Amino acid sequence: MKVHLIDGTYELFRQHYGQATRHSSGPVNAATIGVLNSTLQLIADGATHIAVASDHVIESFRNDLWAGYKTSEGMAEELLVQIPLMERALGQMGIVTWGMIAYEADDALASAAALANADSRVEQVLIITADKDLGQCVRGTRVVQFDRRKNEIIDEDAVTAKFGVPPSSIADYLALVGDSADGYPGIAGWGAKSTSSVLARFGSIEAIPASADDWGTPPVRGAAKLAAALQENMEQALLFRTIATVVDNLDVDRVDDWRWQGPLPGFAAMAEQLGAPKLAERASRLAQKTQTPAE
Repeated sequence: MKVHLIDGTYELFRQHYGQATRHSSGPVNAATIGVLNSTLQLIADGATHIAVASDHVIESFRNDLWAGYKTSEGMAEELLVQIPLMERALGQMGIVTWGMIAYEADDALASAAALANADSRVEQVLIITADKDLGQCVRGTRVVQFDRRKNEIIDEDAVTAKFGVPPSSIADYLALVGDSADGYPGIAGWGAKSTSSVLARFGSIEAIPASADDWGTPPVRGAAKLAAALQENMEQALLFRTIATVVDNLDVDRVDDWRWQGPLPGFAAMAEQLGAPKLAERASRLAQKTQTPAE
């Protein structure tokens, strides 16, 4: 079996800023409808075990660690109100959905990916998002990211090619470079090129020698200044790595619980409420085609 883990928040944004905004006269819940349709399309394409994680609230425990961490401030109201709506609709459609409050959707996805990776029955785990934070969860070609917009699989080689470091160093990379989308600045002077060059040699922040003289060859441009900046801001760098590191030990039930068994009885009413009654018809047809003994 293959396991499909969907970043619901990312998918909602993708739908809103993609197809939903192209049709000004469309339904107010167009992004939610888009998520439901795209999830059903995964099932139509053969997905059997599916779960969705979303940020029920944008804030999380990371806001307590760093005052500048991302919040819901400035987010479009039409998106914020659709997050709980999308969660309810997916649940009624029979999709296991984790609406995260203290933690983030990324943490639930990381936990589910780790659980599925440990299951010998699982052939492959696809984390459906292009979010760079989830790159740290990638394992060879067994646990991968899937960018649906580009129809692109991001495996371990692809992560390394993009960032210059393997998945095991992604959190360290983000800590040094910073992440403007998440609201932490990184360490002054540490850009993408210098960070990937240094981490490719040493793997983690702690392993980077205090003196640039010990960084080896070829030389890293501005190495002395980079080394000094890191030593002066080591505590902050380690804090940013904690913020960037996904939590992978949350309770996300069992792989068997993620098998889609068809929509719940209330989904037809939910689809009608959304102004998309054909969703219920499509879900019912798919359920009739996919009701086979569990793997």
